[in-house]
Amino acid sequence: MTKVVLASNNAGKLREFSAILAQADISMVPQGELGVAEADEPYATFVENALAKARHASRQTGLPALADDSGLCVHALGGAPGVFSARYASLAGGEKSDAANNRHLLAQLAEAEDRSACYVAVLVYVESADDPRPIIAEGSWDGIIVDEARGGNGFGYDPHFHLPALGKTVAELSPDQKNALSHRAQALTALLQALRSRQP
Repeated sequence: MTKVVLASNNAGKLREFSAILAQADISMVPQGELGVAEADEPYATFVENALAKARHASRQTGLPALADDSGLCVHALGGAPGVFSARYASLAGGEKSDAANNRHLLAQLAEAEDRSACYVAVLVYVESADDPRPIIAEGSWDGIIVDEARGGNGFGYDPHFHLPALGKTVAELSPDQKNALSHRAQALTALLQALRSRQP
């Protein structure tokens, strides 16, 4: 199996990515186990941040690397919170927590008629730190932001992210349902296809 460093120390991501990418004979190892510090994420786009993280992890370890960047894009807010999804409230002077982020989001949308939004995930895979052909895979998941929080599963904006086709918020889905439908699952499926197409 090909050993690939995951440019993250998130245990949930490690499990999710490992399960899918094992199909392409890839064995994931989190960067923390290899002594790699978190990379800066100074960019305004998901793809630039993911590419920076992947190149950083590959440069530090000499291994192929996989990174992701993801977040919530709300149309009425010009795509915000976007890459700042995890710290949306703290950028406005609030605390850094899911609850604060949701409160800030709803306050920003108080006068908005358009509540449409999408979760976006971008994955970047590099064979080496200077790989001129990184594989970039993106997934998106459309929904509507609702004021009332519903559901006890998930995290982040999930209790307020309503899926009209299912009549539920993401937080009301089972973990298996979420993992099958999510933006990250879509990006992983696209990445797996791209990796297979490059294999001799």
